[in-house]
Amino acid sequence: MSAAQSIRNHPKWARLVDLVRELAFIDGGSDDAFTLASGRQSRWFFDTKPVMMHPEASHLIGEMLNIRMDELGADFVGGLELGAVPLTAIAVTMSPKDSPRRGFMVRKEPKGRGGRKTNNPPGIEGSSLSAGGKIVIVEDVTTTGGSAIKAVERIHQDTDCEVIAVISIVDRQEGAEAAFSAAGIMFESLMNREDVANF
Repeated sequence: MSAAQSIRNHPKWARLVDLVRELAFIDGGSDDAFTLASGRQSRWFFDTKPVMMHPEASHLIGEMLNIRMDELGADFVGGLELGAVPLTAIAVTMSPKDSPRRGFMVRKEPKGRGGRKTNNPPGIEGSSLSAGGKIVIVEDVTTTGGSAIKAVERIHQDTDCEVIAVISIVDRQEGAEAAFSAAGIMFESLMNREDVANF
C-alpha cells in the first residue's frame, strides 16, 4: 500500500510530492547509476534529509504523519537511528501541545547509558515505553524494509508495546511492501517512487 486515502486527499499532498522531487530526488538515467546503503544498484536516489530540514516540507510531513497516527490510534512514534530521529522529532513537534503521543528512538547499537530515567531497555531512548502502548515506526526512505523491521523486532522483543504500522516518507517500490507483508507488519508511505518520478 502506498499513501492512505486520507493522505492522498490532503490538499497539500501534491505540494509535498513536489518538494520531495525538488529537494531529494535524482534520476540517474540507468539502472546501476547509484549504489544504495543496502548495496543494491538503482536508477533512482532519494536523500530526504534536506526535505526533513526544510520548514514547509517538514511541516507537511508532520501534519500528514499525525493524521495517520490519529487514525491508527498510535501512542508512540519512533524508529531506528538515523533517518527516523528527525522524522520522529517532526511528528512530535507537529502534534497538538496536549497530545499524549510521545517519541523515542532505537539505536543500532545500545550505548548502555539510556533508560535510567525511563526504564527502557538499552538502546531504546526517549519517552518511556515501560507501560506499553501502540507504536508507529517511521522511516525516511524505504527500500527493502530491513531497517524498520529491525526496529519492530527490537520493540516486540524488548518491550510490551505493539507496533501497529510502519510509515515512510517515500517507498522506493523495491520490495519493502512484500517484506513487511511477509513479516505481518502494516506498511504505508506518504508517497512512492512513481509519485515522485512520473511527472
